[in-house]
Amino acid sequence: MRTDSSPGTLPAREHLPAGDAGTPVLDVVIPVYNEEKDLQPCVLRLHDHLRRTFPYAFRITIADNASTDTTPQVSRRLEAEIPEVRAYRLEQKGRGRALRTVWSASDAPVLAYMDVDLSTDLNALLPLVAPLISGHSDLAIGSRLARSSRVVRGPKREFISRAYNLILRGSLQARFSDAQCGFKAIRRDVAQLLLPLVEDTGWFFDTEMLVLAERAGLRIHEVPVDWVDDPDSTVHIVRTATDDLKGVWRVGKALAGGSLPLDRLARPFGDDPRDREIKDVPKGLARQLVGFCVVGGLSTLFYLLLYSVFRQFGGSQLANALALLVSAVANTAANRRLTFGVRGRGGAVRHQAQGLVVFGIGLALTSGSLAALNAATSDPAHSTELAVLIAANLAATVLRFLLFRAWVFPDRREDGDTGAAALTTPTAVAAHHPAPPTYPTAPHAPLPQRPTAHPYATARPTPTPTRGTDSR
Repeated sequence: MRTDSSPGTLPAREHLPAGDAGTPVLDVVIPVYNEEKDLQPCVLRLHDHLRRTFPYAFRITIADNASTDTTPQVSRRLEAEIPEVRAYRLEQKGRGRALRTVWSASDAPVLAYMDVDLSTDLNALLPLVAPLISGHSDLAIGSRLARSSRVVRGPKREFISRAYNLILRGSLQARFSDAQCGFKAIRRDVAQLLLPLVEDTGWFFDTEMLVLAERAGLRIHEVPVDWVDDPDSTVHIVRTATDDLKGVWRVGKALAGGSLPLDRLARPFGDDPRDREIKDVPKGLARQLVGFCVVGGLSTLFYLLLYSVFRQFGGSQLANALALLVSAVANTAANRRLTFGVRGRGGAVRHQAQGLVVFGIGLALTSGSLAALNAATSDPAHSTELAVLIAANLAATVLRFLLFRAWVFPDRREDGDTGAAALTTPTAVAAHHPAPPTYPTAPHAPLPQRPTAHPYATARPTPTPTRGTDSR
Protein backbone atom coordinates (compact mmCIF):
# COMPACT_ATOMS: atom_id res chain seq x y z
CA MET A 1 0.00 0.00 0.00
CA ARG A 2 1.33 3.40 -0.93
CA THR A 3 1.42 5.77 2.02
CA ASP A 4 3.56 8.61 0.81
CA SER A 5 2.90 9.50 -2.80
CA SER A 6 -0.75 8.72 -3.52
CA PRO A 7 -2.93 11.80 -3.91
CA GLY A 8 -4.49 12.48 -0.52
CA THR A 9 -8.05 13.42 0.27
CA LEU A 10 -6.90 16.19 2.61
CA PRO A 11 -6.53 19.60 0.97
CA ALA A 12 -3.41 21.70 1.31
CA ARG A 13 -3.27 23.44 4.68
CA GLU A 14 -4.56 26.99 4.89
CA HIS A 15 -5.20 29.48 7.63
CA LEU A 16 -8.43 28.17 9.07
CA PRO A 17 -11.55 29.78 7.60
CA ALA A 18 -14.15 31.11 9.97
CA GLY A 19 -17.88 30.75 10.31
CA ASP A 20 -20.25 33.21 11.86
CA ALA A 21 -19.44 34.93 15.14
CA GLY A 22 -21.17 32.20 17.12
CA THR A 23 -19.00 29.35 15.81
CA PRO A 24 -16.09 28.61 18.16
CA VAL A 25 -12.62 28.30 16.69
CA LEU A 26 -11.47 26.04 19.54
CA ASP A 27 -13.31 23.22 21.32
CA VAL A 28 -11.47 22.00 24.43
CA VAL A 29 -12.69 18.61 25.64
CA ILE A 30 -12.25 17.52 29.25
CA PRO A 31 -12.85 13.74 29.58
CA VAL A 32 -13.95 12.84 33.11
CA TYR A 33 -14.97 9.81 35.14
CA ASN A 34 -16.21 10.33 38.69
CA GLU A 35 -14.66 13.78 39.06
CA GLU A 36 -17.38 15.47 41.12
CA LYS A 37 -14.82 17.29 43.31
CA ASP A 38 -12.32 18.43 40.67
CA LEU A 39 -14.56 19.15 37.67
CA GLN A 40 -15.93 22.56 38.67
CA PRO A 41 -12.55 24.08 39.75
CA CYS A 42 -11.02 22.77 36.49
CA VAL A 43 -13.72 24.25 34.24
CA LEU A 44 -13.76 27.60 36.05
CA ARG A 45 -10.00 27.94 35.88
CA LEU A 46 -9.85 26.95 32.21
CA HIS A 47 -12.74 29.23 31.31
CA ASP A 48 -11.16 32.17 33.08
CA HIS A 49 -7.83 31.53 31.33
CA LEU A 50 -9.42 31.32 27.87
CA ARG A 51 -11.52 34.42 28.50
CA ARG A 52 -8.40 36.40 29.44
CA THR A 53 -5.88 35.07 26.90
CA PHE A 54 -7.58 33.41 23.91
CA PRO A 55 -8.49 35.95 21.20
CA TYR A 56 -11.16 33.87 19.41
CA ALA A 57 -14.46 32.26 20.24
CA PHE A 58 -14.09 29.00 22.19
CA ARG A 59 -16.06 26.18 23.76
CA ILE A 60 -15.35 23.87 26.72
CA THR A 61 -16.95 20.43 26.39
CA ILE A 62 -17.21 18.10 29.38
CA ALA A 63 -17.14 14.48 28.16
CA ASP A 64 -18.54 12.34 30.97
CA ASN A 65 -17.43 8.69 30.63
CA ALA A 66 -20.33 6.95 32.39
CA SER A 67 -19.65 8.49 35.81
CA THR A 68 -21.53 6.96 38.73
CA ASP A 69 -21.19 9.88 41.19
CA THR A 70 -22.61 13.39 40.88
CA THR A 71 -20.34 14.36 37.97
CA PRO A 72 -23.30 14.49 35.50
CA GLN A 73 -25.14 16.94 37.75
CA VAL A 74 -22.03 19.14 38.09
CA SER A 75 -21.62 19.08 34.31
CA ARG A 76 -25.19 20.15 33.66
CA ARG A 77 -24.98 22.93 36.23
CA LEU A 78 -21.82 24.31 34.63
CA GLU A 79 -23.47 24.11 31.21
CA ALA A 80 -26.45 26.09 32.48
CA GLU A 81 -24.33 28.76 34.16
CA ILE A 82 -21.56 29.34 31.58
CA PRO A 83 -22.52 29.99 27.91
CA GLU A 84 -19.25 28.53 26.56
CA VAL A 85 -19.60 25.19 28.39
CA ARG A 86 -21.28 22.09 26.94
CA ALA A 87 -21.90 18.77 28.71
CA TYR A 88 -21.81 15.44 26.86
CA ARG A 89 -22.79 12.18 28.55
CA LEU A 90 -21.57 8.73 27.42
CA GLU A 91 -22.91 5.52 28.89
CA GLN A 92 -19.62 3.64 28.30
CA LYS A 93 -16.24 4.19 29.89
CA GLY A 94 -13.09 5.01 27.95
CA ARG A 95 -11.21 8.26 27.46
CA GLY A 96 -10.51 7.45 23.81
CA ARG A 97 -14.18 6.69 23.20
CA ALA A 98 -15.18 10.04 24.74
CA LEU A 99 -12.66 12.02 22.68
CA ARG A 100 -13.60 10.33 19.41
CA THR A 101 -17.32 10.84 20.02
CA VAL A 102 -17.11 14.51 20.98
CA TRP A 103 -14.48 15.44 18.39
CA SER A 104 -16.44 13.73 15.62
CA ALA A 105 -19.58 15.72 16.46
CA SER A 106 -17.89 19.10 17.04
CA ASP A 107 -18.20 21.96 14.54
CA ALA A 108 -15.06 23.77 15.77
CA PRO A 109 -12.15 23.75 13.28
CA VAL A 110 -9.60 23.11 16.08
CA LEU A 111 -10.19 20.34 18.62
CA ALA A 112 -8.17 19.92 21.81
CA TYR A 113 -8.29 18.01 25.06
CA MET A 114 -6.69 18.22 28.48
CA ASP A 115 -6.96 16.23 31.70
CA VAL A 116 -9.19 17.41 34.48
CA ASP A 117 -6.29 17.79 36.92
CA LEU A 118 -4.76 20.58 34.76
CA SER A 119 -1.26 19.27 35.43
CA THR A 120 -0.07 21.18 32.35
CA ASP A 121 0.43 24.93 32.67
CA LEU A 122 -2.37 26.61 30.70
CA ASN A 123 0.04 29.17 29.25
CA ALA A 124 0.98 26.46 26.73
CA LEU A 125 -2.57 26.26 25.34
CA LEU A 126 -2.33 29.13 22.86
CA PRO A 127 1.09 27.96 21.53
CA LEU A 128 -0.47 24.50 21.19
CA VAL A 129 -3.35 25.52 18.93
CA ALA A 130 -1.77 28.46 17.08
CA PRO A 131 0.05 26.27 14.48
CA LEU A 132 -3.26 24.53 13.71
CA ILE A 133 -5.12 27.80 13.24
CA SER A 134 -2.38 29.21 11.01
CA GLY A 135 -2.29 26.10 8.83
CA HIS A 136 1.28 25.18 9.74
CA SER A 137 0.52 21.81 11.38
CA ASP A 138 -2.10 19.06 11.49
CA LEU A 139 -1.73 17.97 15.13
CA ALA A 140 -0.06 19.47 18.19
CA ILE A 141 1.07 17.85 21.43
CA GLY A 142 2.48 19.03 24.71
CA SER A 143 5.83 17.47 25.54
CA ARG A 144 7.17 16.96 29.05
CA LEU A 145 10.38 15.48 27.63
CA ALA A 146 11.52 18.49 25.61
CA ARG A 147 14.73 20.13 26.82
CA SER A 148 13.02 23.38 27.78
CA SER A 149 10.13 21.68 29.61
CA ARG A 150 9.93 21.96 33.38
CA VAL A 151 8.48 18.89 35.06
CA VAL A 152 7.86 18.04 38.70
CA ARG A 153 7.22 14.33 39.28
CA GLY A 154 8.64 11.29 41.00
CA PRO A 155 11.39 9.05 39.60
CA LYS A 156 8.98 6.13 39.08
CA ARG A 157 6.71 8.02 36.70
CA GLU A 158 9.71 9.63 35.01
CA PHE A 159 11.23 6.22 34.31
CA ILE A 160 7.94 4.73 33.07
CA SER A 161 7.27 7.66 30.73
CA ARG A 162 10.75 7.65 29.20
CA ALA A 163 10.82 3.86 28.89
CA TYR A 164 7.44 3.88 27.14
CA ASN A 165 8.57 6.49 24.62
CA LEU A 166 11.77 4.51 23.98
CA ILE A 167 9.59 1.48 23.23
CA LEU A 168 7.58 3.53 20.74
CA ARG A 169 10.74 4.75 19.06
CA GLY A 170 12.25 1.28 18.85
CA SER A 171 9.15 -0.66 17.80
CA LEU A 172 7.03 1.81 15.81
CA GLN A 173 9.79 4.25 14.74
CA ALA A 174 7.90 7.10 16.43
CA ARG A 175 9.71 10.44 16.29
CA PHE A 176 7.48 12.49 18.61
CA SER A 177 8.88 12.83 22.10
CA ASP A 178 5.92 12.43 24.47
CA ALA A 179 2.92 10.25 23.65
CA GLN A 180 1.28 10.29 27.07
CA CYS A 181 0.94 13.95 27.96
CA GLY A 182 -2.76 14.75 28.32
CA PHE A 183 -2.50 17.96 26.32
CA LYS A 184 -3.15 17.61 22.58
CA ALA A 185 -4.95 19.27 19.66
CA ILE A 186 -5.94 18.35 16.11
CA ARG A 187 -7.52 20.07 13.12
CA ARG A 188 -11.10 18.96 12.51
CA ASP A 189 -10.55 18.15 8.81
CA VAL A 190 -7.75 15.78 9.85
CA ALA A 191 -9.79 14.26 12.67
CA GLN A 192 -12.66 13.40 10.31
CA LEU A 193 -10.39 11.03 8.36
CA LEU A 194 -7.94 9.94 11.04
CA LEU A 195 -10.25 9.03 13.94
CA PRO A 196 -12.08 6.18 12.13
CA LEU A 197 -8.70 4.44 11.80
CA VAL A 198 -8.00 4.56 15.56
CA GLU A 199 -9.32 1.43 17.28
CA ASP A 200 -8.40 2.00 20.93
CA THR A 201 -11.04 3.47 23.22
CA GLY A 202 -8.90 3.91 26.34
CA TRP A 203 -5.54 5.38 27.32
CA PHE A 204 -3.72 4.17 24.19
CA PHE A 205 -6.07 6.21 21.97
CA ASP A 206 -3.87 9.28 21.56
CA THR A 207 -0.68 7.23 21.12
CA GLU A 208 -2.30 5.27 18.30
CA MET A 209 -3.59 8.50 16.78
CA LEU A 210 -0.12 10.05 16.80
CA VAL A 211 1.59 6.97 15.34
CA LEU A 212 -0.89 6.74 12.45
CA ALA A 213 -0.70 10.48 11.81
CA GLU A 214 3.09 10.39 11.70
CA ARG A 215 3.15 7.37 9.39
CA ALA A 216 0.69 9.15 7.09
CA GLY A 217 3.07 12.09 6.79
CA LEU A 218 0.99 14.59 8.76
CA ARG A 219 2.82 17.38 10.54
CA ILE A 220 2.94 17.14 14.35
CA HIS A 221 3.90 20.24 16.31
CA GLU A 222 5.43 19.81 19.78
CA VAL A 223 5.16 22.39 22.56
CA PRO A 224 7.41 22.24 25.66
CA VAL A 225 5.23 22.40 28.75
CA ASP A 226 5.53 22.98 32.46
CA TRP A 227 3.95 20.01 34.20
CA VAL A 228 3.32 19.12 37.85
CA ASP A 229 2.65 15.51 38.78
CA ASP A 230 -0.61 14.68 40.56
CA PRO A 231 0.24 12.61 43.66
CA ASP A 232 -3.42 11.58 44.02
CA SER A 233 -3.78 10.14 40.52
CA THR A 234 -6.14 7.16 40.32
CA VAL A 235 -4.64 5.75 37.12
CA HIS A 236 -3.68 2.08 37.43
CA ILE A 237 -0.12 2.18 36.12
CA VAL A 238 0.48 -1.57 35.64
CA ARG A 239 -2.83 -2.21 33.87
CA THR A 240 -2.41 0.89 31.70
CA ALA A 241 1.15 -0.11 30.75
CA THR A 242 -0.03 -3.62 29.84
CA ASP A 243 -2.80 -2.25 27.64
CA ASP A 244 -0.34 0.13 26.00
CA LEU A 245 2.05 -2.70 25.12
CA LYS A 246 -0.84 -4.65 23.62
CA GLY A 247 -1.72 -1.59 21.60
CA VAL A 248 1.87 -1.22 20.40
CA TRP A 249 1.83 -4.83 19.19
CA ARG A 250 -1.55 -4.42 17.44
CA VAL A 251 -0.61 -1.18 15.67
CA GLY A 252 2.82 -2.52 14.68
CA LYS A 253 1.24 -5.63 13.21
CA ALA A 254 -1.30 -3.55 11.27
CA LEU A 255 1.39 -1.26 9.89
CA ALA A 256 3.59 -4.19 8.86
CA GLY A 257 0.66 -5.95 7.19
CA GLY A 258 -0.45 -2.85 5.27
CA SER A 259 -4.06 -3.05 6.45
CA LEU A 260 -4.34 0.68 7.21
CA PRO A 261 -5.20 2.99 4.27
CA LEU A 262 -2.93 5.80 5.44
CA ASP A 263 -2.51 7.12 1.91
CA ARG A 264 -5.94 8.72 2.26
CA LEU A 265 -4.41 11.13 4.77
CA ALA A 266 -1.64 12.39 2.50
CA ARG A 267 -1.40 16.11 1.83
CA PRO A 268 -0.94 17.35 -1.76
CA PHE A 269 2.40 18.78 -2.82
CA GLY A 270 3.12 22.16 -1.32
CA ASP A 271 1.24 24.16 1.28
CA ASP A 272 2.09 27.47 -0.38
CA PRO A 273 -0.71 28.47 -2.81
CA ARG A 274 1.88 29.08 -5.53
CA ASP A 275 3.02 25.46 -5.29
CA ARG A 276 -0.49 24.15 -5.93
CA GLU A 277 -0.36 25.49 -9.47
CA ILE A 278 2.59 23.25 -10.31
CA LYS A 279 1.49 20.37 -12.52
CA ASP A 280 2.83 16.83 -12.69
CA VAL A 281 5.22 17.18 -9.76
CA PRO A 282 6.77 13.77 -8.95
CA LYS A 283 5.75 12.94 -5.39
CA GLY A 284 8.26 11.33 -3.07
CA LEU A 285 11.00 11.31 -5.72
CA ALA A 286 13.78 12.52 -3.42
CA ARG A 287 12.88 10.03 -0.69
CA GLN A 288 12.60 7.22 -3.24
CA LEU A 289 16.01 8.04 -4.70
CA VAL A 290 17.60 7.92 -1.26
CA GLY A 291 15.88 4.65 -0.41
CA PHE A 292 16.75 3.13 -3.77
CA CYS A 293 20.40 4.13 -3.43
CA VAL A 294 20.64 2.62 0.05
CA VAL A 295 18.97 -0.61 -1.06
CA GLY A 296 21.05 -0.63 -4.23
CA GLY A 297 24.31 -0.21 -2.34
CA LEU A 298 23.49 -3.07 0.01
CA SER A 299 22.30 -5.20 -2.91
CA THR A 300 25.53 -4.57 -4.79
CA LEU A 301 27.60 -5.70 -1.81
CA PHE A 302 25.37 -8.74 -1.45
CA TYR A 303 25.70 -9.47 -5.17
CA LEU A 304 29.50 -9.18 -5.15
CA LEU A 305 29.71 -11.46 -2.12
CA LEU A 306 27.51 -14.06 -3.82
CA TYR A 307 29.48 -13.78 -7.05
CA SER A 308 32.76 -14.37 -5.24
CA VAL A 309 31.29 -17.44 -3.53
CA PHE A 310 29.69 -18.90 -6.68
CA ARG A 311 32.82 -18.16 -8.76
CA GLN A 312 34.73 -20.73 -6.71
CA PHE A 313 32.41 -23.49 -7.94
CA GLY A 314 31.79 -22.49 -11.56
CA GLY A 315 32.50 -20.17 -14.43
CA SER A 316 32.01 -16.41 -14.40
CA GLN A 317 28.75 -16.48 -16.40
CA LEU A 318 27.08 -19.04 -14.12
CA ALA A 319 28.29 -17.26 -10.98
CA ASN A 320 27.03 -13.94 -12.33
CA ALA A 321 23.61 -15.36 -13.21
CA LEU A 322 23.08 -17.04 -9.84
CA ALA A 323 24.31 -14.01 -7.86
CA LEU A 324 22.07 -11.70 -9.86
CA LEU A 325 19.04 -13.95 -9.42
CA VAL A 326 19.29 -14.19 -5.64
CA SER A 327 20.15 -10.52 -5.16
CA ALA A 328 17.38 -9.46 -7.57
CA VAL A 329 14.70 -11.20 -5.48
CA ALA A 330 16.03 -9.56 -2.31
CA ASN A 331 16.39 -6.21 -4.07
CA THR A 332 12.79 -6.24 -5.36
CA ALA A 333 11.41 -7.16 -1.93
CA ALA A 334 13.45 -4.43 -0.20
CA ASN A 335 12.54 -1.74 -2.73
CA ARG A 336 8.89 -2.77 -2.61
CA ARG A 337 8.69 -2.19 1.13
CA LEU A 338 11.30 0.47 1.89
CA THR A 339 11.57 2.60 -1.25
CA PHE A 340 8.07 2.60 -2.71
CA GLY A 341 6.09 2.03 0.49
CA VAL A 342 4.12 -1.01 -0.69
CA ARG A 343 2.87 -3.05 2.26
CA GLY A 344 0.99 -6.29 2.54
CA ARG A 345 1.07 -9.38 0.34
CA GLY A 346 -1.22 -8.09 -2.37
CA GLY A 347 0.58 -7.99 -5.73
CA ALA A 348 3.80 -9.40 -4.28
CA VAL A 349 4.03 -12.24 -6.82
CA ARG A 350 3.38 -9.87 -9.73
CA HIS A 351 6.00 -7.46 -8.43
CA GLN A 352 8.58 -10.25 -8.17
CA ALA A 353 7.73 -11.40 -11.71
CA GLN A 354 8.21 -7.86 -13.01
CA GLY A 355 11.38 -7.61 -10.94
CA LEU A 356 12.70 -10.71 -12.68
CA VAL A 357 12.13 -9.04 -16.03
CA VAL A 358 14.18 -6.13 -14.80
CA PHE A 359 16.71 -8.70 -13.57
CA GLY A 360 16.86 -10.11 -17.10
CA ILE A 361 17.78 -6.72 -18.46
CA GLY A 362 20.49 -6.37 -15.83
CA LEU A 363 21.71 -9.87 -16.63
CA ALA A 364 21.98 -8.96 -20.30
CA LEU A 365 24.03 -5.86 -19.50
CA THR A 366 26.41 -7.58 -17.07
CA SER A 367 26.72 -10.77 -19.10
CA GLY A 368 27.40 -8.73 -22.21
CA SER A 369 30.09 -6.83 -20.34
CA LEU A 370 31.73 -10.08 -19.22
CA ALA A 371 31.55 -11.47 -22.75
CA ALA A 372 33.21 -8.34 -24.09
CA LEU A 373 35.92 -8.61 -21.41
CA ASN A 374 36.58 -12.28 -22.21
CA ALA A 375 36.76 -11.43 -25.90
CA ALA A 376 39.33 -8.74 -25.18
CA THR A 377 41.54 -10.94 -22.96
CA SER A 378 41.62 -14.69 -22.54
CA ASP A 379 42.35 -14.74 -18.79
CA PRO A 380 41.19 -11.52 -17.07
CA ALA A 381 42.09 -10.93 -13.44
CA HIS A 382 39.38 -11.30 -10.80
CA SER A 383 39.71 -7.62 -9.84
CA THR A 384 39.20 -6.66 -13.48
CA GLU A 385 36.04 -8.75 -13.67
CA LEU A 386 34.69 -7.04 -10.54
CA ALA A 387 35.48 -3.58 -11.95
CA VAL A 388 33.65 -4.36 -15.19
CA LEU A 389 30.68 -5.77 -13.30
CA ILE A 390 30.49 -2.69 -11.07
CA ALA A 391 30.41 -0.39 -14.09
CA ALA A 392 27.75 -2.53 -15.78
CA ASN A 393 25.70 -2.65 -12.58
CA LEU A 394 25.74 1.14 -12.31
CA ALA A 395 24.18 1.40 -15.74
CA ALA A 396 21.69 -1.33 -14.88
CA THR A 397 20.84 0.41 -11.61
CA VAL A 398 19.72 3.62 -13.32
CA LEU A 399 17.54 1.65 -15.70
CA ARG A 400 16.21 -0.48 -12.81
CA PHE A 401 15.06 2.59 -10.86
CA LEU A 402 13.25 4.02 -13.88
CA LEU A 403 11.51 0.70 -14.55
CA PHE A 404 10.61 0.21 -10.89
CA ARG A 405 9.11 3.69 -10.63
CA ALA A 406 7.26 3.73 -13.95
CA TRP A 407 6.28 0.06 -14.37
CA VAL A 408 6.69 -2.18 -11.32
CA PHE A 409 5.60 0.29 -8.61
CA PRO A 410 3.78 3.09 -10.42
CA ASP A 411 2.15 5.94 -8.52
CA ARG A 412 -1.24 4.35 -7.93
CA ARG A 413 -3.03 2.50 -5.14
CA GLU A 414 -2.58 -1.22 -5.06
CA ASP A 415 -5.41 -3.51 -6.12
CA GLY A 416 -7.82 -4.03 -3.31
CA ASP A 417 -7.00 -0.75 -1.58
CA THR A 418 -10.00 1.05 -3.00
CA GLY A 419 -12.42 -0.61 -0.65
CA ALA A 420 -10.25 -0.05 2.38
CA ALA A 421 -9.52 3.51 1.45
CA ALA A 422 -13.19 4.18 0.99
CA LEU A 423 -13.65 3.58 4.69
CA THR A 424 -11.96 6.88 5.37
CA THR A 425 -13.86 9.05 2.92
CA PRO A 426 -16.10 11.77 4.36
CA THR A 427 -19.19 9.81 3.26
CA ALA A 428 -18.11 6.72 5.17
CA VAL A 429 -17.19 8.79 8.20
CA ALA A 430 -20.64 10.36 8.18
CA ALA A 431 -22.19 6.91 8.31
CA HIS A 432 -20.48 6.23 11.64
CA HIS A 433 -20.49 9.68 13.24
CA PRO A 434 -22.80 12.69 13.03
CA ALA A 435 -21.62 15.03 10.30
CA PRO A 436 -20.72 18.41 11.85
CA PRO A 437 -21.89 21.51 10.00
CA THR A 438 -19.49 22.93 7.44
CA TYR A 439 -18.04 26.38 7.58
CA PRO A 440 -17.08 28.80 4.77
CA THR A 441 -13.95 28.13 2.80
CA ALA A 442 -12.85 31.68 2.04
CA PRO A 443 -9.09 31.57 2.67
CA HIS A 444 -8.85 35.03 4.18
CA ALA A 445 -12.06 35.31 6.16
CA PRO A 446 -11.45 36.80 9.63
CA LEU A 447 -11.62 34.42 12.56
CA PRO A 448 -14.59 34.95 14.87
CA GLN A 449 -13.65 37.06 17.86
CA ARG A 450 -14.50 35.98 21.38
CA PRO A 451 -17.32 38.01 22.93
CA THR A 452 -15.88 40.70 25.18
CA ALA A 453 -18.47 40.42 27.94
CA HIS A 454 -20.23 37.59 29.71
CA PRO A 455 -21.60 36.85 33.20
CA TYR A 456 -18.15 35.88 34.56
CA ALA A 457 -16.11 38.75 33.14
CA THR A 458 -15.41 40.40 36.49
CA ALA A 459 -17.31 38.58 39.20
CA ARG A 460 -15.27 35.41 39.73
CA PRO A 461 -11.66 35.25 40.99
CA THR A 462 -9.35 32.62 39.59
CA PRO A 463 -9.90 29.45 41.63
CA THR A 464 -7.08 27.45 43.12
CA PRO A 465 -6.52 24.32 40.95
CA THR A 466 -7.42 20.98 42.43
CA ARG A 467 -5.65 17.83 41.35
CA GLY A 468 -7.76 14.91 40.10
CA THR A 469 -6.96 12.15 37.67
CA ASP A 470 -3.89 12.24 35.49
CA SER A 471 -2.95 10.77 32.15
CA ARG A 472 0.07 9.04 33.75
